[in-house]
Amino acid sequence: MGAYYVLVAILACVPAMVRAQSAYPVKPVRILAGFAPGGFTDTAARILAHRLSAAWGQQVIVENRTGANGLIAGDLTAKSAADGYTLFMSSAGLTTNPMLYTKQQRDPLKDFTAVSLVAGIPNVLVVHPAVPAKNVRELLAVAKAKPGTLTQASAGTGSPGHLSGELLQLMTRVKFIHVPYKGSGPALIDLLGGHVDLSFPSISASVAQIREGKLRGIGVTMAKPSPMLPDVPPIGESVAGYEVVGWYGIVGPAGMPRDLTAKISGEIGRMLAVPEVRERFLREGAEPIGNTPDEFSAFLARDQVKWAAVIKAANIRPSE
Repeated sequence: MGAYYVLVAILACVPAMVRAQSAYPVKPVRILAGFAPGGFTDTAARILAHRLSAAWGQQVIVENRTGANGLIAGDLTAKSAADGYTLFMSSAGLTTNPMLYTKQQRDPLKDFTAVSLVAGIPNVLVVHPAVPAKNVRELLAVAKAKPGTLTQASAGTGSPGHLSGELLQLMTRVKFIHVPYKGSGPALIDLLGGHVDLSFPSISASVAQIREGKLRGIGVTMAKPSPMLPDVPPIGESVAGYEVVGWYGIVGPAGMPRDLTAKISGEIGRMLAVPEVRERFLREGAEPIGNTPDEFSAFLARDQVKWAAVIKAANIRPSE
């Protein structure tokens, strides 16, 4: 009889558990952003938070937990309860950080639940006007004629711009001298000043300087031209198979229930389909995406394999 009453008690709890999950959220939700306000990570998180707050009738708050290329925010997410009330606006660092840092390592597939890929944002290969190259082929010719003389600025070792350059070098067997900076701003300033030759900034960060002729855009890293720079061809037209797209996506702690994850993913997908939201993303140079948790998980696995090969081949040493 004892076992019977235990079973009855368990079954009585099931409807309550289902109701609680279907009613999600019943309290404020937080989205952690690993970078400071002003960048696209923060912007994307706040756009979604505003829309989700209205849709859910609950506050969705963005918390900026900056540092270590998103490691701090990611670690905090991984340690949180898997109940959907702590989410993380992740980016490419989620898959590359385990190979670039020796501390606070988090496995992108084991320590997190993939919810939805939010957006893709390409970089653009830019050169200072003093560099005698008007397109990618001419730049590669200069690099081969004078090996190890062209300098590439980046926002830091392991940053998307740095890895974009490393992939191009590996695929074309040229060599740039990498000059890491503490952020994209200082890198762009030195490029504008002619202290370095080239860089791979985001389109949104460099489009004004390109249009004003202060920098020369010679190739976008995505497979098709960007609406923001329609006259700049993809690098892949000169280097077959080359493609790099910076990505942003929502993940939660490992172990989130599948139906809850699907519910949040579906809501994000609906938000990204709203014309006003799409237009806001496109103004930032980003393409809104939205996909299923399984599709995002498969994407993370592919991204991890791709950059592991690049980081190993380029002999990029991990930092503390």
